[in-house]
Order: sequence, then structure tokens, then C-alpha cells
Amino acid sequence: MSDTAGIEALSFEDALAQLEGIVKSLEGGRSTLAEAIGEYERGVALRRHCEGKLAEAEAKVQAVVEGKSGLSLRDVE
Repeated sequence: MSDTAGIEALSFEDALAQLEGIVKSLEGGRSTLAEAIGEYERGVALRRHCEGKLAEAEAKVQAVVEGKSGLSLRDVE
């Protein structure tokens, strides 16, 4: 199983919680070098996933525009 397996299926909150756990683990310095490298690689993938989820959310927020008739939602691709 890859260290990055299953990340795409995670919600933003779950991915962020895992990322926070990895940071704490790496800061603790109790891992072997091989474990630390694996955690770092998963952390990078989790960070990218979180950034993608944030970009999606930002696009949805920007899709809400105020017009003459109040707030409306435009299509987001």
C-alpha cells in the first residue's frame, strides 16, 4: 500500500487532521529515517489535497455574486 493511498477520498478536515498528526510526529523526532521520509511524502500529498479542496471551495464562494436581484449562483467549472 502506498503512503499516499486513499488521500483523494479524504475530506478536507480528515486530510488536515492527518497532516497535523504527521507534523507532530516529525517534530517529535521518534521515527526512523525511513519512517520520517514516508511521513513527509504523505504529508506533501495531504498538503496538495488540502490546497485543491481549498481552491474548489474558493471557486464556489466566488461563484456567489451579488446582482440586482440579490445573491445568485453562477456555474463553476
